Amino acid sequence: MSEKRTALVTGANKGIGFETARGLGALGWKIGVGARDDQRRREAVARLREEGVDAFEVPLDVTDTDSVMRAAEIVERQGGGLDVLVNNAGIVGDLDQMPTSVDLDVFTGVLDTNVLGVVRVTNAMLPMLRRSPAPRIVNVSSSAGSLTRQQDPQENTGPIAVAYSPSKTLLNAVTVQYARELEGSGILINAVCPGFVATDLNGHRGTKTPQEGAVSSIRAATLPDDGPTGTFFDVDGVVPW
Repeated sequence: MSEKRTALVTGANKGIGFETARGLGALGWKIGVGARDDQRRREAVARLREEGVDAFEVPLDVTDTDSVMRAAEIVERQGGGLDVLVNNAGIVGDLDQMPTSVDLDVFTGVLDTNVLGVVRVTNAMLPMLRRSPAPRIVNVSSSAGSLTRQQDPQENTGPIAVAYSPSKTLLNAVTVQYARELEGSGILINAVCPGFVATDLNGHRGTKTPQEGAVSSIRAATLPDDGPTGTFFDVDGVVPW
């Protein structure tokens, strides 16, 4: 393990992922920029390097097991190991997500990226994380995944989205299961809600900037050793499941 801390951020070529990479890089960390779009990934790394961030490219498609395994090899080789994994990559899928008319291919595609992709990447990176003195895993979720908030008429969790919202609910549940298995290992794993951020996912209708949206991820990535694990929180505190 290199002395400098290393983080891998998936979906880091733009939006919240890029700002998370930028924020952690500003702390002096080495940053693996994970993304499947070659041009955007190169441009993101170039921007970070111009700002003095020690960044490197990690070609990564979270839905492709071979791509994930190759990414782990790159992180091992160029990052010298891994201290923090931020599972930021995610998709909304087709906008027609009414339960009675949803295309099941859309449903499975969203789950493959938002949930199975997190499991693929996490398991591939775990051997390196186990060697870290302060390993952290951050799963970027959404308030749309909170069953409590979805059932509260006073809460606005967005439109009916039978693929996207349940994918985040399942991601929260997966986070808890990892926390249970990894209890006592020193690995802290949490789900975070960035808030309603203006990104490609919502047509830039959000009320927060990507930089503001990255705050929760950066906080979870830099938790102290006695910090929480298996929790779901945003900038205001714990989010109800």
